Amino acid sequence: MKDLILLPGLLNDARLWQAQAQDLADQARVTVIPTYTHASVADLASAVLEQAPPTFCLAGLSMGGYVSMEILRRAPQRVERVALVSTTARPDIPEQTERRRALMDLVEGGKLDRILPTILASMVPEFHAQGPVAELFHAMAQAVGVENFLRQQNAIIGRVDSRPGLAAIRCPALVLVGRDDTLTPPDRAEEMAALIPGAKLVKVSRCGHLSAIEQPQAVSAALSLWLQE
Repeated sequence: MKDLILLPGLLNDARLWQAQAQDLADQARVTVIPTYTHASVADLASAVLEQAPPTFCLAGLSMGGYVSMEILRRAPQRVERVALVSTTARPDIPEQTERRRALMDLVEGGKLDRILPTILASMVPEFHAQGPVAELFHAMAQAVGVENFLRQQNAIIGRVDSRPGLAAIRCPALVLVGRDDTLTPPDRAEEMAALIPGAKLVKVSRCGHLSAIEQPQAVSAALSLWLQE
């Protein structure tokens, strides 16, 4: 049986991948590793590699994708296959960094609750901004908390441009994106899939940035096929 490591995104904990961990349990030993323990993508990648078995399958959503691409740069021989979910290979641009720092200032002032609706609105379409998806996002965000949020934002701001290294990926690769994702939109996924040799591109309908909880069955199905390649 394969070992599968799942990496969550900003303000997400292991519950982001709960459906996939259950759905894929007959195909892989699933471990979810948090992405809020260090303030740089490089240190997060090192932490994953320290905890991981000698070889493993790797899937990361959003920020988890940034860490996944860093792992592939550092130890490509250890990654049997990779899934880049709702993410981008591009670095932060100045406007994005400025917005992040403004949110960080608000959070440091004790206003985490105040910014969560804004963050969620940037992640999911209106039809997922209320109900179970929103409730789970808020619960995860509260559990992650202020200090971990600040660490995550610093790591995201400092991430490098991963596009130059994508052509070196030789393992089976899946790139998955929600058709309604405006944070890391479909053209970013298309860009990555075009740069990775043999990558499979999957676009999920009625789905924004939090694909693993917005359309869990579709994401599980795509990952299941990817694990069989």
